[in-house]
Amino acid sequence: MYWRNFLALQEPLLVQKSSFFKKSFSFISIPNQKVYRSKMINYFWHFAYSGSSSGYLIMTGNNNSFLLMNPFTRRKKVINTSTFKVNFSYFAYRVLLAFDKGSKDFVLVALCKSSNSLHVYQSRNFGWVTYSTMGYPWMIVDFVVLHNTIYVVNDKANIGILNLNSANIKFLEMKCIPSVTSLSHLRLVSCDEQLFVVHTKPGVVFNVYKIDFSTMKYVKLKTLGDIALLYAPGGNYYALSNPNRWGYESNSVYVIDRSSTKCRVYVGDDNKLPKYIRPHEDLHIMRPYWLDWSFRHLHYEIDYSLAD
Repeated sequence: MYWRNFLALQEPLLVQKSSFFKKSFSFISIPNQKVYRSKMINYFWHFAYSGSSSGYLIMTGNNNSFLLMNPFTRRKKVINTSTFKVNFSYFAYRVLLAFDKGSKDFVLVALCKSSNSLHVYQSRNFGWVTYSTMGYPWMIVDFVVLHNTIYVVNDKANIGILNLNSANIKFLEMKCIPSVTSLSHLRLVSCDEQLFVVHTKPGVVFNVYKIDFSTMKYVKLKTLGDIALLYAPGGNYYALSNPNRWGYESNSVYVIDRSSTKCRVYVGDDNKLPKYIRPHEDLHIMRPYWLDWSFRHLHYEIDYSLAD
């Protein structure tokens, strides 16, 4: 009964890592005030966590590998590589896992934060491809799946499409691109069949834009509407549509970090965005601490034919 209740959950869950002595992971429901545990994932406590995607927790090992673990279905995938050195440290990569529409093939996108190298693994050919940005005056900073396509954004706020067939990135001809600086943090979020860009500067700026593909423009939002943003350590953002049904508030930002087991909530009003200030990454880590948000029901799909 306990496990069936866990599998039935559709709300976002907090991923908590225990102290060194307990060596365990827990999944926490904030609205229901419940804690769920999976013994299987505890065996991989020593792996370095990077992020969650498509219901999987994605980690790196000290043997030059990526571990993909789904605590809900109890499935795991291990991806080795000899083409580059895997960084064995927490939040070393920004990650995305997506499955090929109509098959069991999958794609893992991993952006190394220290080298800015974009690595893509495709299970259909068991191979890694590195998308080179050498010689370009920009670097990729985030990516997301929308309409079976992987969109990317670079540090200049240019939006592009990751082509999985030809190993290149096609940038779109956007108009009215917002002004960004070296202090800007840009993140992509997909929600309600729309693409959003979150633009922050630590302690200074919080803007959210919707990409209008009919005009190819950034549209600055006055409020988040019926959406809540969830922030996690490592600079990850997630979006929750119709958050009230899960016990969260609309036009709000929920923030967790590794310095505590508290969730800070920033709520906007009818006419304004929340007065949210992106936190600096706290090097003082408490145990236990919250690693991330996990969405069991999200299953990203890509369509190779769209790139042809």
